[in-house]
Amino acid sequence: MTTAETKPLDLSWDEVGPKPRPEPTVEASAWDELDKRVRASISEVLNRAEKQFSTTPLGRMDAVAAIPAFTRTAMALASEPNLALQVGTRYVTGILRAWATAGARSVGAKVDGPIEEKKDKRFADPTWKDNAAFWLLRQEYELWEQALEDLVESAPISDELRVKVSFLTQAITDAMSPTNSFLTNPDAVRRAVETGGVSVYKGAQNFLHDLAENNGMPQQYQKGVYEVGQNLAVTPGKVVFRNELMELIQYSPTTEQVYEIPLLFSPPWINKYYIMDLSPGRSLVQWAVDHGHTVFLISYRNPDESMRSVGMNDYLLDGPITALDVIRDITGQEKCNLLGLCLGGTLTMISLTYLDAIGKDRINSATFLNTLTDFSQPGALGVFTDEVSVTKLEEQMNQTGFLPADNMAKTFNLMRGNDLIWHYVVNNWMKGEQPPAFDLLTWNADSTRMPAVMHAFYLRSCYLKNQLAKGVMEIAGETLNMKSVDQDLYFLAAEQDHIAPWRSSYKGALIPTGNVRFVLSNSGHIAGIVNPPNPKSKHWAADLDELPENPDEWLASATMKPITWWEDWATWISERAGKKIAPPPMGGDTHPPLEDAPGSYVFGK
Repeated sequence: MTTAETKPLDLSWDEVGPKPRPEPTVEASAWDELDKRVRASISEVLNRAEKQFSTTPLGRMDAVAAIPAFTRTAMALASEPNLALQVGTRYVTGILRAWATAGARSVGAKVDGPIEEKKDKRFADPTWKDNAAFWLLRQEYELWEQALEDLVESAPISDELRVKVSFLTQAITDAMSPTNSFLTNPDAVRRAVETGGVSVYKGAQNFLHDLAENNGMPQQYQKGVYEVGQNLAVTPGKVVFRNELMELIQYSPTTEQVYEIPLLFSPPWINKYYIMDLSPGRSLVQWAVDHGHTVFLISYRNPDESMRSVGMNDYLLDGPITALDVIRDITGQEKCNLLGLCLGGTLTMISLTYLDAIGKDRINSATFLNTLTDFSQPGALGVFTDEVSVTKLEEQMNQTGFLPADNMAKTFNLMRGNDLIWHYVVNNWMKGEQPPAFDLLTWNADSTRMPAVMHAFYLRSCYLKNQLAKGVMEIAGETLNMKSVDQDLYFLAAEQDHIAPWRSSYKGALIPTGNVRFVLSNSGHIAGIVNPPNPKSKHWAADLDELPENPDEWLASATMKPITWWEDWATWISERAGKKIAPPPMGGDTHPPLEDAPGSYVFGK
């Protein structure tokens, strides 16, 4: 390969011998046809290999079809060897420069390396900067990480495959970080020396305990500190209705008067409902009650094999639709404000469109918290929800009747591997520390199962076909159309959300025809919701008559406000809650209270 600086030799054929005969030329179209045939042959071989591989024990264990994805990428790069050569050249050049720089740093020189170090809390220990050997180790790791990223980015593959391979590649590089090995983690080594080896002993105990009691995963939280009914889900209330799917909780008022239009919370059933009613001072339910709302909340039963045939129809009709009828019986109000989180938010939109389809006006306004209603760009979760992965999940669920709770938990942990896996590997196993007592992580570990029929429908209709956004989803005999939704809507998204990326949430907010307020919170999928007033709280909002099509255009016009979005939402919902009246009875004669909150279903294992 010649470069732009290379000059051709100044020789004529008369000087070196007779001129050669002209080489026969081949039409460009012939080469194109040959290239197509070669690629088609490679694709056919890969497809056959993938089908055969999927039937092997290893293939059945490969839930996200990682091996076929890497194989396709490798074959694509093999068809364009120049790409790998360019990346390899940059990598080798970087390594040589890193070694030379490390030598200079070892004698006191302050020289920058070939790759700019990213802000990464894994490498916060000063040894990674001050010690030339550890500095070189980090440089080598980040050069390798960058080379893999470049290979995936330059590979001639589809965007869908690129997202999957990029995610899987990042998961591998995260696992291979030098900080995850005792001998190459200066903080862990220092701790061992300071404690005379006690930290190593305690770390081994933690490892053996997790191996036996936690499926080999490091414990994320200290057990026994936070307990449901003691310091989690303790907002006073009564269970006023129960069916085979859900319990409906009505919360006790704390104000002399309440808004006339009640408020129904629609939680996700991937985890327990109490993410909305966490510890005191961190409960959105309590916040709403204290601001004068009559709050009801759905607590779903943890599915087992007997619920294998329960579908999205059942979650709609026996969940929010039934809850609206019970709330009307208790309060006498025909309309209700609805608030949904994540999957519960998706069901909230399904409820709105279903009621429109059958001609019933039962919902006054709706709030969506970190919710996808347009699944065209699902982010990292799309890695686990492509056709191959969904088919494998369906095969697994057909055997058990449900998706096991730890399956979903592992998926979410992998999506934030450094924070939810490797951080605890280092702290618990290598440094011998105990995990912290944390209400959020206690809730996060309280996973639930998912009914087979419902979950398969959800993955296929939403993630694979995006039927809700396209207006072709069919539920309970009705075709749902989001464009028919003309109520006032509040969309809350989080800037670091890895489950419902905020730009994807924004796309869904553009479809309804009602007035939409879009707000962006700081933090991630869960911490962005559990966001009580504190000095770190902030959110972005823009007072616009209509949302622009481009989310970044909206962001450019938005103003950052150094307070929690809870304050913004409290103002918005109060303007849509009607006048103040005396609180309605707790359940009343029509639905006498069955037991105190948090009820029974929340304890289901």
